[in-house]
Amino acid sequence: MISEVKDFPFLKIQGLEFAYGEVKVLHGLDFHMDEKSVACVMGRNGVGKTTLLRNLVGLEKPTAGSIHLAGHDITDSEPFVRATSGFGYVPQGRQIFPLLTVEENLSVALSAAGVDQQLIPSSVYETFPVLYDMRKRRGGDLSGGQQQQLAIGRALVTRPKLLVLDEPTEGIQPNIITMIGEVIRNLVEEHNMTILLVEQYVDFVKKYADTFAVMNRGRFVAQGAVSGLDATTINKHLSI
Repeated sequence: MISEVKDFPFLKIQGLEFAYGEVKVLHGLDFHMDEKSVACVMGRNGVGKTTLLRNLVGLEKPTAGSIHLAGHDITDSEPFVRATSGFGYVPQGRQIFPLLTVEENLSVALSAAGVDQQLIPSSVYETFPVLYDMRKRRGGDLSGGQQQQLAIGRALVTRPKLLVLDEPTEGIQPNIITMIGEVIRNLVEEHNMTILLVEQYVDFVKKYADTFAVMNRGRFVAQGAVSGLDATTINKHLSI
């Protein structure tokens, strides 16, 4: 587990660039966020948001720039190293194992937990009681909202310091969206977690995030406290 270096942003991305072959997708991104906060990356489809997250968790390798977590340079760290060092990742589309039970889906993440932490934390079931009630059911039998809870719960099994979520409200019914928002705030305020998410639901961001960063064509075009997420920014960069 990474120990924090004081007087340094908890997460710092500097000059980050990435290309798929000859196609440049990310252009010199600079971003930082404080510990125990919620930051949201926003933008229309296809502007590079998921690619940024994949670089952050190590599934892609940047062509330039650096990534620091708690003052430590992790730019060249492999995904498994990041997972065991404090990253939790919930990809877009959930990517649960439909033929495994809920309990088995959660247990998969134990490989990235500490050697002395090889049991599913009770806090996961306390956070998402439906997962305990349905722990013997196959993941594919769950509703979309329940599968999203399972995907988040699986990431929480590793007791992450930084939780990265890619569009957690996509395709989810309104009552589950609200519940996920409240869970996010609780994880920050009660469990000292830091959370970075990609999200397009503006009302959700305004209610549950502390800061935002808007992307357009692989660049950040607006950043700041959510109080600065005004109508002009929304209409220019987020409205369809």
